[in-house]
Amino acid sequence: MRKSLLIIALTLAAKFSFAQTRISIDYVNAYMGQKVEVCSKVYGVKATEKITFINLGAAFPNAPLTVVIFAKDFPNFKGSV
Repeated sequence: MRKSLLIIALTLAAKFSFAQTRISIDYVNAYMGQKVEVCSKVYGVKATEKITFINLGAAFPNAPLTVVIFAKDFPNFKGSV
């Protein structure tokens, strides 16, 4: 019984220790340098063999956030080229 409770407690602790703050695209500037999860609509994606740009919150050039993914990082994303 104690062993089961310990496993459950450790599982919950691990889950919450890796949780990120979820924010709206409207507040992205307030979280510079921090790890957060940004929630917004994707308005455009431009991809080449070496780099991908993802515009969030509005279409280019008015996007409040553009995510840049370099080719060396493509394997870290599901469905990547």
